[in-house]
Amino acid sequence: MTKRFRTPRGTFYVAVHSLTCAIARGEFCAIVGPTGSGKSTTLNLIAGLQAPSRGHVSVLGKPVTTRSDNVGYMFQTDAIFPWKNVLQNVATGPLYRGASRGEAARRAREWIGRVGLAGFEDRYPNQLSGGMRKRVALAQTLINGPAVLLMDEPFAALDVQTRTLMENELLELWSGTSASVVFVTHDLEEAIALADRVLVFTAAPATLKRSYPIDLPRPRNVTEVRFDPHFTQLYQRIWEDLRDEAVIAYERSKEITF
Repeated sequence: MTKRFRTPRGTFYVAVHSLTCAIARGEFCAIVGPTGSGKSTTLNLIAGLQAPSRGHVSVLGKPVTTRSDNVGYMFQTDAIFPWKNVLQNVATGPLYRGASRGEAARRAREWIGRVGLAGFEDRYPNQLSGGMRKRVALAQTLINGPAVLLMDEPFAALDVQTRTLMENELLELWSGTSASVVFVTHDLEEAIALADRVLVFTAAPATLKRSYPIDLPRPRNVTEVRFDPHFTQLYQRIWEDLRDEAVIAYERSKEITF
């Protein structure tokens, strides 16, 4: 697929060019690349929030033409409703899909417990820490049983300790599903610690430079796995590719004039 955008000057900016890849069912796939390399655009195309300029996207064998209920999306910024409490936020998806209020509340309480927020059902987002809001967003997404989970740097704004807890939480919850995950991050260590495969995107226009299988055993603890000698070997190999693209993107940024 290829995606281009019209600029205010009437020219076209190509964000993604001739990108071809496939994510297996139940696979955890991480995408890394320089800033502005089309990673978020790729997620939007999978989600059906944008349409490709050329080519196509398929989810579960069906062409993506609009937003699908089979796809869950966690954004970098909080996407929970500030006027709803935790229980109401997590119950939103089931209610939208036709569940009764009682059934939606029952399922919401179950997922609130799974993400470690039992007892906080009546709290509002402004009464929660950043990590707690991310747990709400995770429960709000997973309660719908998505076949594909898209995550755009969901933990980037968290402190290191909370981020590690959330990464382990994500792996534990994902292991109990058959969902495919496409996880965008700027943190190569995070990508390797979480994923079954890491895709390296080129500097814009983005295309797939290389795909790296991550053959580290599961279940994983994202802190402990970093001490595995093979983790270091994978990091060195992938970083060489990523560094080259980061240098290209940086040199291009210096050429921009206003």
